[in-house]
Amino acid sequence: MFRKVLLALVFRTRCRGRREESLSGGAFAKGTPHVVPYKPLPVLTGCEISRLVTSVVFSLSIAAHAGTITGSVRAEGKQGADAAAQGGKYDSRQFKFVERMNYAGLHDFVVYIDGLIATNAPGAAPTAQVVTKRIAQRGATFEPHVLPIVVGTTVEWPNNDDILHNVFSFSEPKAFDLGLYKSPEIGKVTFEKPGRVDVFCSIHSRMSCVVLVLQNPYFAATSDKGTYIIRNIPAGSYKLKAWHERLPSQVMDIVVPETGEVRADFVMGIKGLPKP
Repeated sequence: MFRKVLLALVFRTRCRGRREESLSGGAFAKGTPHVVPYKPLPVLTGCEISRLVTSVVFSLSIAAHAGTITGSVRAEGKQGADAAAQGGKYDSRQFKFVERMNYAGLHDFVVYIDGLIATNAPGAAPTAQVVTKRIAQRGATFEPHVLPIVVGTTVEWPNNDDILHNVFSFSEPKAFDLGLYKSPEIGKVTFEKPGRVDVFCSIHSRMSCVVLVLQNPYFAATSDKGTYIIRNIPAGSYKLKAWHERLPSQVMDIVVPETGEVRADFVMGIKGLPKP
């Protein structure tokens, strides 16, 4: 990759020189003088070339000593909690419509390396989207429900419904109010601080989502099967954290190799919390 960049720079400079040569000599020099308007090709300055080469070398050095973390995340309830369901108690009129927690059906887990990483590659933060769409018999909803991003990312909330929405948050990392709007207007928010941001709609009670703002780009949301993969992690020792909005986070120490994969599986639940 580094070689390709250097060749591109050399080719650009040579093309510029040949164009100048063809206009000052050759066929035009031997015949009747011609006036040809000439626009010099844009040429990178020394500082721009230096920054480009530094960025490429930096990225290549990370990639040459980077590993991958793979694994799975699932949740389970406390042992003995199902005993209350025995004897038909949940079939009674009093508890028949009580909704129980389905730990096996939980999703939207996020796994990430906790904290700052000195080798974070420089570059502009991407723009992520939280799309609003209608769910039959459930009104409007946010999709995805959980959005992990890196600090500095701008998130867009396009309203794809034919009704008004009012996206807002009063979370400490980022409080905002996008007001009432419909398409084609798109609300945008840039998240400058790490942390959990709970987002709601002031009109529709079931509309909520979570923007998880992280300090580095080494994170992944789990798939429908609960699996995840985080690639191109600089070799080293880290704190790997598994997160879910309804459960206590879990942290494990992990050593990422210079090449290859390391596996980390999590089983989350209501555990590890202090008792009063």
